[in-house]
Amino acid sequence: MSLFISQAHAAGEAAPQEGFSFIFMMVIFAAIFYFMIYRPQAKRTKEHRNLMDNIGKGDEILTQGGLLGRVVKISAENEYIQIELNENNVISIKKSFVTAVLPKGTIKSI
Repeated sequence: MSLFISQAHAAGEAAPQEGFSFIFMMVIFAAIFYFMIYRPQAKRTKEHRNLMDNIGKGDEILTQGGLLGRVVKISAENEYIQIELNENNVISIKKSFVTAVLPKGTIKSI
């Protein structure tokens, strides 16, 4: 009977050491999550927000759908812009669908 009691006593002493290693491992996983997932995504979101805020009339842009066009009108109250694809086609899209602002003359060079 004393054999089982000493084993139970030995297992009880090892438990606090396992708790510290578990907490240490969780801190390491949280740091990995922050530096490899959250921080880069927050940086991309901030850059895209700055891109949308700096769009001006006459800028040549690329949309998420792959359309190239020139900004004709910017509507501030509802976050939509009008894009001229060519002389005959003007479309309205939401500002958040803009992927990139292209250098001047890109549309003519294509």
